[in-house]
This record gives sequence, C-alpha cells and structure tokens, in this order.
Amino acid sequence: MAKSQIWFAFGTLALLFLSAFADDAVVLTEENFEKEVGQDRGALVEFYAPWCGHCKKLAPEYEKVAMGFKKSKSVLIGKVDCDDQKNLCSKNGVTGYPTIKWFTAKSLEPKKYEGARTAEALVEFVNTEGGTNVKLVTIPSSVVVLTGENFDEVVLDESKDVLVEFYAPWCGHCKNLAPTYEKVASVFKNDKDVVIANLDADKFKDFAEKYGVSGYPTIKFFSKSNKAGEDYDGGHDLEDFVSLINERCGVNRDVKGGLTSKAGLLDSLDVLVKEFVSGSKDDKKAVLSKLEGEVEKLKGVAVKFGQTYLRVAKKCLEGGSEYTKKEIERLERMLNKSISPVKADEFVIKKNILSTFIESA
Repeated sequence: MAKSQIWFAFGTLALLFLSAFADDAVVLTEENFEKEVGQDRGALVEFYAPWCGHCKKLAPEYEKVAMGFKKSKSVLIGKVDCDDQKNLCSKNGVTGYPTIKWFTAKSLEPKKYEGARTAEALVEFVNTEGGTNVKLVTIPSSVVVLTGENFDEVVLDESKDVLVEFYAPWCGHCKNLAPTYEKVASVFKNDKDVVIANLDADKFKDFAEKYGVSGYPTIKFFSKSNKAGEDYDGGHDLEDFVSLINERCGVNRDVKGGLTSKAGLLDSLDVLVKEFVSGSKDDKKAVLSKLEGEVEKLKGVAVKFGQTYLRVAKKCLEGGSEYTKKEIERLERMLNKSISPVKADEFVIKKNILSTFIESA
C-alpha cells in the first residue's frame, strides 16, 4: 500500500470524528428557545449534560447531523446544556441524558426520538419527519492511522514528533476520547513535523506488548530525540494536549488551530532586534551582521524564521520604521480575507516578527 494510502486508510472512520472547529448545532437557552423552536421549521433538539458519558459518545454523531443540515431552511438542529438550562429541560420533560426530541414546525409539543444514536439513523429520521433529503457530510480525518506496515516508518522518523494513542475498539474511554483526539490532530495538521496518530492495539498486539501497553487508552509521546516513547499521564481535554504539543514540539497554536502571538519568535534574535531598533543607521548595519551570524547557527524550522528576521531588518534599513507599520497593516488586511491555512500561518509569523521591531523601539 502506498504511503499516502496508508496515512488516509480507513477514511470512512473520519465519519466518527468531528472537525476541529465544527460546532454547527444551535445552542438553545431559555432566552432563544421559543424564537428558534416551534417557528417555521422543524427542530431536532438534543438535551444533554457535559459530564454525561453517553452524551460525549453521541457528540460526534450529532455534530455530523448538524453539519448536514447547516444550510437547511426547513430544519434546525439544536442542543441544550441541561446543567446550565435546568428549567428549560424540566419544562420539556427531560429526565435523563441524552434525550433527543423532534419539534414539528409551529409546535412546541415534541416527539421523543427512540432510534439508534448514529448520525445515519438521525439523518434518516429527520429527513422523514422534516420532508428533507439531506446526506451526511464526510470529513477526512487528520489522525494518522498506524498499522503493522507503517508504524516504524511514521513513529520512528527522527524528523518528526509523534503522539500515539494505543486504543481498543471496544474501550469506552477510547470512544469518549476520540472526538477530542481528532480535534488535537486538526489543530496541528499544518505542522509537518508533528504527527498525531493512533493504533488499534487490540489488532496489533505485538506493538502494545513492545511498548508496555496494558490498558486503554494509553498515550505515548515519541519525540524526535526519544524514539523509545514517553508515557503521557496528563489530562485528556483539548487544552491539555495542545499545551503538551506546544511545549514539547516548539510550536505555538491555540485550541482552534491558529498560531499565537509567540509563533515564529526566537529569543536569541529578539535580543538583537532590541539593539537594532535603538541604534543609529551605522549601528543597525553592525547589528544586521550579528543577526546574519546568529541565523547561520539556526537549525530546522527556526532557519525559516531567522530568514524572515533578516528580511525585515534589511527592509527597515531601507524604509525605516514606517515599513514595519505599513507591512503589519497589509498583513492584517490579508488575514481578514479568505486565505489558505498555510498562507495564514505564514502571514501570522511574519506579523509577529515585524511586531518585535516596533515593540522593541
């Protein structure tokens, strides 16, 4: 099997996960419930509790339904947090979680959904009740699926940091973790030297035994410098994983996948930038030489950042402080447009570096 095929093998599994930022179900509260439900369109509403294990399991399936009906004018897909909206849930006769109810147009008298809690079954139900013909949206997974054939090639690659979840298909905790783990993979999908992967350790027992896996899910971090694998014992929230990867892999992303204001900045060069902006033109030329020397020492992705520092410094020599201000304004305009994630990363890093030449003045 070709490498590209392996990495995206089991593509249909993507249907089990959310995209990192998808949240298309309308959040309903006492304030907006009757403005959204019982109006000119039918509504499927999930009443849930954040701590409910069955709700967490349903979440990726329900989100797929919400994505499918996102553009529908005749059907609303909504959800109510019953921990936050106790009165609203009580008013609708909710006694357990998750409870799913269908409200026909012009009615606040619901019909309880008793079918299977899969996206396919829910979509079929809504299509029948709402007279629609919506089909599920498939979402490609950003998690790299490991097998016996590609494990060493991916995990032991010394040019990449790899987070691996060893799971079992029957494991309830693994199922609960799946949507969050998919979000983690989506957050870092543009970082080519960071890999978020998983392995069915029930199927590939020899790998589980080799790496001392005795329970599920077991998560190990294989850094570029340590391919023996380190146990991850931290929290399983999205924020926990993002903090881990940022710290261990030298990246700077927020939980939505965007780069933070620290992305691309290098302490060794920032010191010289302070010296650069405070000096005379002749001083700036001397500091530029120092910058060039420091950039030559850089390795890996830092080299690209260093080259941006040099380009900015040279432009500042030519155009003065006005260059940085105008270039930042230009980048901000570009970032407000519809651009590719890769381009957005490039612009954010350049903007961050440009800002050091202003803030240090």
